[in-house]
Amino acid sequence: MTDRLVEANQRYAAEFTDPGMDARPVLKVAVVACMDARLDLHAALGLELGDCHTIRNAGGVVTDDVIRSLTISQRALGTRSVVLIHHTGCGMETITEEFRHDLEMEVGQRPAWAVESFRDVDQDVRQSMQRVRTSPFLLSTTDVRGFVFDVRTGALREVDPA
Repeated sequence: MTDRLVEANQRYAAEFTDPGMDARPVLKVAVVACMDARLDLHAALGLELGDCHTIRNAGGVVTDDVIRSLTISQRALGTRSVVLIHHTGCGMETITEEFRHDLEMEVGQRPAWAVESFRDVDQDVRQSMQRVRTSPFLLSTTDVRGFVFDVRTGALREVDPA
């Protein structure tokens, strides 16, 4: 599979023209979303190359590493808005923290990270918004909004932070 990706890159690079862009996102927004392959964030949000920073992980959960990326995005590269996107039918709703225990039994070492699974997608979006809003490392925590993307309709539904 990796060879197929490398070959695709060779075709891409053969026709590539440097767009002369800066690493700073034009729209000054960072999007944190789940890594689910069904989410085409640029298409769903009407974004073009260079518009935003995109940070993805399992569940789109705001973890310490997401805070690290957001801090760099804001302090070094000028973003000010944060958009959080979870989605319907997320695999993180089907596993538990027991996953870590099973992994420890299999490999003999307990992962240092939490699974961050959840049962209520709206509540997890709220928790992620709260983690962004209360981080002492971020410069801008007022323009933080959270959404649930419906994988069947493609529509976003905003989550009330209260």
